[in-house]
Amino acid sequence: MSNVGERALVHEWQHLSARHATVSGALEGELHRLHGIGVNEFEALERLACEGEGKCRGAELSDAVHLSQSAVSRLVARLEREGLVMRAMCEADRRGIFVKLTEEGRELYLAAKPTHRRVLAETLGDNEFCGCD
Repeated sequence: MSNVGERALVHEWQHLSARHATVSGALEGELHRLHGIGVNEFEALERLACEGEGKCRGAELSDAVHLSQSAVSRLVARLEREGLVMRAMCEADRRGIFVKLTEEGRELYLAAKPTHRRVLAETLGDNEFCGCD
């Protein structure tokens, strides 16, 4: 790889990293200020709210919020203490645990969703964003 190509790659990475930090910081600040939750909490609630039955396995949640399994376990424990989710056994596989959205969790998600979308629009531009309705 040439020095020019390498510099372009590094520049692209730095730009992407800076943009992510800007958007994440803005989301974290507004979600916390207005709703008392952080980005990871919102992403978990959104994943659960967008599922057909409002539940998913912990591993699926880990993929959705881009955290390690142990970090998701701590996140779920916090959300459970706050009454936003509950854990339930999988009937088909007793070793499996589902994370299920509570009504309080759904209400918080629906209240925070416009804030999330507004911050995305402000920080990423005036694009249309996908999301469950």
